[in-house]
Amino acid sequence: MADKSTTPKPRVSTTFSVGLDGKLDMRRNFEDTRDYPEGVTKETLAVTAQTQLRGTDTNKPVVPSISIATTFEVKDLDDYMKYIRDGYVYGRCNNHSCDVVSHAVNKIEGGVGACVYPSGMSAISNNILAVVKTGDHIIAPDPVYSGVYAFLKHVIGNYGVEVTFVPSGDLDAYRKAIKPNTKVFYGETPTNPVMSLLDLKAFADLAKSVPGAISMCDSTFASPILQDTLGLGIDIVFQSCTKYMGGHSDLMGGSMCTSDPDLYFYLSEHQKLVGNIMSPHTASLLLRGIRTLPLRMEKHSSNALRVAQYLEAHPKISRVYYPGLPSHPDHEVAKKQMKQFSGMVAFDIKDGMEAAKTFVQSFKIILLAVSLGSTESLVEHPATMTHGPYLMTKEERLAGGITDGLVRISVGIENIDDIIKDLEQALAKA
Repeated sequence: MADKSTTPKPRVSTTFSVGLDGKLDMRRNFEDTRDYPEGVTKETLAVTAQTQLRGTDTNKPVVPSISIATTFEVKDLDDYMKYIRDGYVYGRCNNHSCDVVSHAVNKIEGGVGACVYPSGMSAISNNILAVVKTGDHIIAPDPVYSGVYAFLKHVIGNYGVEVTFVPSGDLDAYRKAIKPNTKVFYGETPTNPVMSLLDLKAFADLAKSVPGAISMCDSTFASPILQDTLGLGIDIVFQSCTKYMGGHSDLMGGSMCTSDPDLYFYLSEHQKLVGNIMSPHTASLLLRGIRTLPLRMEKHSSNALRVAQYLEAHPKISRVYYPGLPSHPDHEVAKKQMKQFSGMVAFDIKDGMEAAKTFVQSFKIILLAVSLGSTESLVEHPATMTHGPYLMTKEERLAGGITDGLVRISVGIENIDDIIKDLEQALAKA
C-alpha cells in the first residue's frame, strides 16, 4: 500500500541542487522569437515555434542553421556561468540545433521544458534511471513497447529496482500493485501493439496519491497534436521522435517533456552528465518533421479510421483494435482525451500464424517493416517481429493479448482507396 505519511517525500534524490530554493539558479529558459496571442493552437506552435540563437542580436533565419560546433569562445571569465545558463560553452551541454527543437517540443507538449535524445528508448531509459534508486519499485503495463518491456524485465533489475507488470490500462491493477517503495507509475497510451487506452487523468491522480511517486507516459502513438498528456496531469511524457514527430523514416530520436520545473532542471542536468544527447543534424531533421506534424496526423487519422472500418467488416478478421471504433472497449476514454485516433490499427486474422504471415508478405504498396508513424504505410507481424521470440516468449505475448494472428498496420498518408485495394488483394491470399 502507499505510504500514508504526511511528510512530503522528495521527487528525486540527487547530490546537486534541484529546485527553486534560493541557490544559484542554473535553469535554462527559452524565449520564443514570436509574441504569441493568447490561445494560440498547437497546430500553429508546431509550424512556427523558434528560439533565438543565444549570444547574437542579428536577424534570424527562417529555418534555423545547423550548429555543429563542439566548443565556444569565452569572451570574459566573469561571465562563464552566464554562458552556461544562457549561452553556449560545450556541445555536449547545449547547442542551438537541439535547443530549437527542444523548444518546439515543449511548446506543443505544453510543458516547462523538454530534452531530446538519440532514440525513444534512450529518452525512456535515461529518465527512468535518473529518478529511481536501489530499492525502488516501478509499475508498468503489459503489453508495452517491446524495447521498454525488455529494459524493465532484463536491465533495470540489475540496479536493484523492482518491477510489477499489470494489464495495460487497468487502473485497479495499478492500484493493487502499489507498494511503500513505489516510485514510478509508467504508462503507454494507446498501447503498442494492441491499442488499449489508459485514462490519463485518473492515472495521474492515482500516482499523485503516492508521496514522492512520478507518473510517466509514452504518447508516441498519439503525438502531442492528438493528446495533451501533460495537461491531463502526467509528470513526464515521452515521444519516440523516430515515429510521428520525425515522420519520414529518416531520423532516430526521442524526447522527454515535463510540467514540473524541479524535474526539468534535474533531468536536463542528468542528460548532460551521462552524455545522452541528440546530434545537431538529427535535431534539424526533427524540427522539419514537427513543422508538418499537424497536417500529417490529420491524414493518418482519417485514413486509419477508414482502414479500421473496412477490416471490421471483413470475414477473415476476427477483431479490430482501433480507438476510433465504437466497438473498441476504450472508445469513450479515447473520445475524452484524444482529438483524433491516430494512424495505428491492429487486428486479428482468424486463421492465425500462417495466414497472418502470408497476409503481411502479400502487399504491393504497403511495406513489411518495423517502426511506424511515417508517411508510407507499414505492416508488421508482432509475434515474429517486434514482439518476437528474441524479446518475448509465446506465453509472455499471449499474457499481453498478442496472438499469433495479430497484425499491426501504421497507416500512411497515401490515397486511402489505394490502401484499401492493397489490403483487399492481400487478404484474398491469406
